[in-house]
Amino acid sequence: MKGPRENEFAYQAVYRYLTHLIDEPGNDVQVRLPSLRQLADRLNVSISTIQYAYSLLEKEGRVFSVAKSGYFALPVSLFDPLDSGPDLLETVYASARRPATLVLSADEPASLQPLDSPLLLLERELLRQYPRESQTILPPWGELQLRTALAARYTTSPLRCWHAHDVYIGADLRGVLEILIAVLNLKDQTVLLESPCDWVILRLFQAAGINVVELPLQADGSIDIDQLTELLETRPVRLVMVSSAVSMPRGSRVPDDNRQAVAQLLARHGSWVVENDCQGELEFEVRGRRFRDWLNPERLIVFSTLEKILGSEAPYGYVLSRHFSEAFQRHFLLRSFRLSPIRQKAIARLFSNGRIDQHLQVLRRLLNERRGLMTQLLHERLGDAVQFVEPQGGATVWVRSLRPVDTRRVFRRLLTHHVVIAPGELFSLQGLNAQHFRLSHTFGGDHDLASALSLLGDALRLESLD
Repeated sequence: MKGPRENEFAYQAVYRYLTHLIDEPGNDVQVRLPSLRQLADRLNVSISTIQYAYSLLEKEGRVFSVAKSGYFALPVSLFDPLDSGPDLLETVYASARRPATLVLSADEPASLQPLDSPLLLLERELLRQYPRESQTILPPWGELQLRTALAARYTTSPLRCWHAHDVYIGADLRGVLEILIAVLNLKDQTVLLESPCDWVILRLFQAAGINVVELPLQADGSIDIDQLTELLETRPVRLVMVSSAVSMPRGSRVPDDNRQAVAQLLARHGSWVVENDCQGELEFEVRGRRFRDWLNPERLIVFSTLEKILGSEAPYGYVLSRHFSEAFQRHFLLRSFRLSPIRQKAIARLFSNGRIDQHLQVLRRLLNERRGLMTQLLHERLGDAVQFVEPQGGATVWVRSLRPVDTRRVFRRLLTHHVVIAPGELFSLQGLNAQHFRLSHTFGGDHDLASALSLLGDALRLESLD
């Protein structure tokens, strides 16, 4: 495991080793996998590296852990994506767990450069400083040091300042969003969203009985002021959600003059504004202002996740709000998130010592390089078949077929070649984006991207509706 493979991160090699172990011929029963220590000794890597590879597989649903027994592999026969039912999103997730599959549907920017090693090393150091038996009972909305670090990171002036008591940290983004929906009492209320929008947000809003109105972004990434004005004047809009820097999955940036005009319009209307900052740190060239720099801080709530920038070892979601403190605390108490205080302290230390800022510089560069490779291949292999938004941040490319196609059939045809894309209809509740799909340019393994894009071109031609 030493030598050249270290350049591509040891956990990726461990991950590949485990996938081959899981997918060995005849493996059609539940199989107990080697322990962390056994694999660390066998592959000559650290236990934390093994643990991270296992956590990725567990997140994909390929393995599961049993207390005091270890990790077990799920039989390959359990995965049959072509028969996963009518729910397209379920089929995407199931297909992504198939062995030897090229997953071009994910949005995991930190997978290129996870900060797991420094985080776990710092965590072990802090464990010696803060023995478990001396730890006090912490509030379920997060450890004070991390809340303080996040508040400081979002503070830009005496007017636009945040404090630790404005920050609430949960186990993951989904849990935090569910609490936000409950605190704002959004059931049966009207919410305006940019379109396309992340499917996690759409599904949560749909399940909560929220009336979602989608506002399609224009070609340059801007918001149509006239359309927004009409919606605010004719609909009982309770809340507007906007992206802080780059709108995902498009990866486009709203021009500053458009942001300012939107902020002024929202201030006159008086709606609550929620800023989605999940990809705010992943702009390739950080410039200009975030949406929150134009918005009234008294009507603003911000949510984000650490997973997009740090990796799966830091899955925490968080929300910043100057208001509703009693409601937030009550819902966090009811949810009773069990968060590791030591890991939160370690993340706070990485913020305060500048390690995360250094990490982000490297991550943005890597993402930009992979974006360049993906867009170059799209021009070469699919230049006459698709158009795409040139990403200004993040880990995905938003693509539109130039010919009318049935994107579900394109998706299923690619599944037969073990390639997974994300059809555009997943990013709308109102039938928008039917000719679009999202591609990821961050994927592991030894897959041939050029060949995969050629397969995509063939599928688009074969499934054309012309």
